[in-house]
Amino acid sequence: KLPLQGNLDPILLIRGGPALDREVAHILKQAQGLPAHIFNLGHGILPPTPIEHVSHVLDLIRAGVS
Repeated sequence: KLPLQGNLDPILLIRGGPALDREVAHILKQAQGLPAHIFNLGHGILPPTPIEHVSHVLDLIRAGVS
C-alpha cells in the first residue's frame, strides 16, 4: 500500500522520440493498479534537455498513456 516511484532515464528525456514514448508507457504500465505512483527522473533534468521533450512527457503522463 506504499507509493511506487518510477524513474525515467534523463538521457532518454534529452533524446526524445519513440524510445522516450516507449519508456514513459512502460513506467505507467508498471504503475497500473497501484494505490499511488510518483513519476520522476532518475537524476533530474539535465541542462541540455529540450523543454519540448519535458512538455511531451507531461502530456503523456496526464493522458495516462500505457
